[in-house]
Amino acid sequence: MSTDTLKARKPYFTKEREDVFQQLRVEAKKIVLALAPVRRNEILFKAFLFPFIYFFFWTLALIYGTNPWMLFGAYFFMGIAIVLNYLNVIHDSVHHTIFNSRRMNDVYTYLFDIMGANSFIWKTRHIRYHHNYPNVDGWDTDIDQSALVRIVPHSRFSPMHKYQHIYLPFIYPLFLFNWLLVRDFKDFFSNKRTVHKLITIPLAEYIKLFAFKIFFLFYLVILPKILLGVSWLMIIGAFCVLIFSASVFALIVLLPPHANTESEFPVPDNQKKLPYGWMLHMLKTTNDVNGESWFTRFVMGNYNYHIVHHLFPNIHHAYYPEITQALKRLSDQYGLPYRSYPLLTSLSNHYLLLRQNRAEFDLWEESM
Repeated sequence: MSTDTLKARKPYFTKEREDVFQQLRVEAKKIVLALAPVRRNEILFKAFLFPFIYFFFWTLALIYGTNPWMLFGAYFFMGIAIVLNYLNVIHDSVHHTIFNSRRMNDVYTYLFDIMGANSFIWKTRHIRYHHNYPNVDGWDTDIDQSALVRIVPHSRFSPMHKYQHIYLPFIYPLFLFNWLLVRDFKDFFSNKRTVHKLITIPLAEYIKLFAFKIFFLFYLVILPKILLGVSWLMIIGAFCVLIFSASVFALIVLLPPHANTESEFPVPDNQKKLPYGWMLHMLKTTNDVNGESWFTRFVMGNYNYHIVHHLFPNIHHAYYPEITQALKRLSDQYGLPYRSYPLLTSLSNHYLLLRQNRAEFDLWEESM
């Protein structure tokens, strides 16, 4: 019996609309083959550009950081650069879609450790749980429950949730602080966390957890303090600016696709069978964000084409616009519920979800 079977029995999908998904898969493969000669150079260029941007601002902080405006400005843009690296590099390296070499993709994943997150636990959460079971309570780690927030309509209710639509907007700017300095440790050390349903964490990963967290705080807080001779208040303030800018920017990207009033939160039956097939489940639980431009494509990593990413996680984001057009055409042909909303509408629907569930999620937790 496999380790997975011993640990937990996983939900599974029906075969509904499998034929349509196979049609889309064939079209997606043709699109990638046709565009790869043109898109490959851009993919590789971005893999080097965005890490460079992050370390460029860090270098500026170390050279000119005695000037408060330069220090706080550099840390502000480093926070933005963390999210851009996630969207354009780290996310795709985890899915092994940047380089032909799996080893090179794995090496790039360590950028996340350098930038404060734990790549092992995030990869586990993202690949094994969120991608396989989006919006399924108890299996999607992006909606893992905490005491402060209630995202899933049928989840446990606490009296404090009556006010979550009021206090959460003030807590959200601490999102990255929670992720980097709280949640990663909880996922490692609490056996009640969702990640432990299917895996046993190797000892080496515990060592990496502490080593990279210490390194992250060292080069962002301790080293600048030593080299610049600025006050503790100033360098800690700059670090808080980084956390704030990264948190707000990340949530603008992470909140719209799943946690809103227009998406479903499917429940497995007693046999662990989910109500929909794979393709239909992704369409019912995920939406796109309207708008395409050079900025959303090149800078934002086509974040607005999220449905195709869930249907084909092993295809690089550079191909999402064309595959999404094929998805829209097949959705119209077969009456499938493809959904796309303006960004402000998606964010508004998330707020309405918080209000809707206050009377009885977890974006205090990570949703990447």
